[in-house]
Amino acid sequence: MPQLVTIRFTRPGHRPVRLWVPVLLLVIVLSPILLPALLGGVIACQIYDMSVRRTIAGVWRVIAALPGSRFDFEHGRHAFLVIIR
Repeated sequence: MPQLVTIRFTRPGHRPVRLWVPVLLLVIVLSPILLPALLGGVIACQIYDMSVRRTIAGVWRVIAALPGSRFDFEHGRHAFLVIIR
């Protein structure tokens, strides 16, 4: 599971803004939303006739593969970088 997300936003004429977000803290803060989201996912699996167990396993595999990922977005002179560790 990812431990830290680093976000850097660069604007022309300004210093880059860096944010370090600990994933565990984010999960704890968003935990009241996670249970309804999980319930909504289970209901969606039932509606679309999908296996709940295989869907949760697939989502967990994607989350487990995220550490080491790096996403760069550039538009004109603006830049946005996300690094997942």
